[in-house]
Amino acid sequence: ACLIILVALLISWGVNIILVGIIFIPLKLLTIIYLGTHDYTVAKNAFLTALCVSLIVMLIIILLESLAQTQGFGDQAGEELIGLSLNVGISFAQIAILVAIFSMLGAIAEASVAMSAGLLELKRHDPNITQKQLIKSGNEVGSDVLGTAMNTILFGLFGSFLPIFIWYMRLNYSLFEILNDKLFVDEFLIIVYSFIGVLLTVPLTTILLAHTLTHNELKK
Repeated sequence: ACLIILVALLISWGVNIILVGIIFIPLKLLTIIYLGTHDYTVAKNAFLTALCVSLIVMLIIILLESLAQTQGFGDQAGEELIGLSLNVGISFAQIAILVAIFSMLGAIAEASVAMSAGLLELKRHDPNITQKQLIKSGNEVGSDVLGTAMNTILFGLFGSFLPIFIWYMRLNYSLFEILNDKLFVDEFLIIVYSFIGVLLTVPLTTILLAHTLTHNELKK
């Protein structure tokens, strides 16, 4: 929470948004992962995986956000903004990208920690397990982690988006009006980014941890 507040303050003070993202994205991952687990091996593997996945998803976010054009305020904020100037000297497109990136970091970090902890515990119980068997077990564990993560993401969407759904229903929005509404598209894209991130995290965590454990055994 403190990091998010600091990011908002820095942006409001005119600090470059891209620079803020480059600095605070790794910091947020470090905070989530290293404060959430006391096992150094789990934390190290989870952080490296989450960082790699975040960089991949960031490229997807930049591409889709430039195509979707969901930055700025939606029509629902029209009354509150009457008489106010939106020329505040801040790039709303960059803010939209940064918000999307920060929104998916938590899902990626939690999935990476869950995968790393599960596979490392499996390795400790069976030290003779081969790399191939570990990857196969990782795929089985990954399906459970993916299901749990998606439930968390979807319930988070419904919880935060319930008022706007009621708005749509009470004002008799058509399906096409909902699909073209800026707020809906923005929230839906964040779900897509989180899903892609978790989907990439599961196999990448398994491969990276299996390779790391095998490499350590060869060194010993």
